[in-house]
Amino acid sequence: MIEPHGGKLINRIVSEQEKDEWLKKSKELKSITVSYYDLSELENISTGLFSPLEGFMNKNDYDSVLNNMRLESGIVWSIPIVLSVKKQIADNLKVGEDIIIKSEEDGKTYAVLHLEDKFIRRKEEEAKKVYKTNEDKHPGVKFLYEQGEVALGGKITLLSRINHENFQEYRFDPVETRRIFSENGWKTIVAFQTRNPIHRAHEYLQKTALEIVDGLFINPLVGKTQEEDIPSDVRMHSYEVILDKYYPKNRVCLGVFPVNMRYAGPREAVFHAICRKNYGCSHIIIGRDHAGVGNYYGTYEAQEIFDQFKPEEIGIIPLKFEHAFYCKRCENMATSKTCPHGNEEHVFLSGTKVREMLSRGEKPPKEFTRPEVAEILMKFYQEKNNVEK
Repeated sequence: MIEPHGGKLINRIVSEQEKDEWLKKSKELKSITVSYYDLSELENISTGLFSPLEGFMNKNDYDSVLNNMRLESGIVWSIPIVLSVKKQIADNLKVGEDIIIKSEEDGKTYAVLHLEDKFIRRKEEEAKKVYKTNEDKHPGVKFLYEQGEVALGGKITLLSRINHENFQEYRFDPVETRRIFSENGWKTIVAFQTRNPIHRAHEYLQKTALEIVDGLFINPLVGKTQEEDIPSDVRMHSYEVILDKYYPKNRVCLGVFPVNMRYAGPREAVFHAICRKNYGCSHIIIGRDHAGVGNYYGTYEAQEIFDQFKPEEIGIIPLKFEHAFYCKRCENMATSKTCPHGNEEHVFLSGTKVREMLSRGEKPPKEFTRPEVAEILMKFYQEKNNVEK
């Protein structure tokens, strides 16, 4: 099976005995409270999903990622993973201290930050380099600007896991997915990233990729997304239904991706690929506008960015697919690589158009989505419209 990124799967979760020792010490240590967003980041670091990171980035790694898409060590990494606080909080913390991290929601202790660095987060520069814009209309930029001014860097010791309220049966740490893939006898596994309900184009890409690998890991993102995105429970229900009826059960694994959405387009495509490599995947499907939003990125920029690196530097193989559609003449799903017919024969509905149809109570056509999925989406929008009236 493919090695984790950097060669080692990180584990920053302590034993129960170590946890008790830290909790006894915690009364003597300074503490900060953080949001659920930050708690999920530190949990993903601690489980090895963000390997080789062992904590939040220091200034040298932050600078290197912004400028070179690499950690200071030279390992490819495309997205800053930092913990930001307000300046008045940072001024009270000293490099070299152990800082207790608590939830701002319930005050529970979750982790220890071994503070190695404090530095100003250069938000305008970060926005331009990561998101290719400094417009706060971009959801990733808007969220960035709302964060504290000072970044705290250092290794993490995880004391408690987040008590996730949903998808428990689909939450797998990288060590678990690697065990599942191995037990299934899969040597090559293709990952599919999505933040939308499944439709026929997704199905076409997944099944095409499944022809050349042993297993398919469908990995819907369930972290922070935009308010207008369809809720994760609705999306997961659509996957459960479609997998039960249209996919070979012994060749597919469904597991949630507990990572916050950045909408960073090309850079996020690389980040998503690295995370799936840590899960044990050998391939990942990269669509034409992976992790995109609005018109901030070029049509195939999320695929082209992989050409900036040697294959062995990322390790996982990106499968670059053209835009898929249903062709009425072919009577099948296709892309421009496989279909000779003009656009007038193609059925494609954007997510925006589908949401508009569903809001009006119209059922999306079978060429766009399976009827079972259409029913789930229509029920959600009907309930949503009733609540809003």
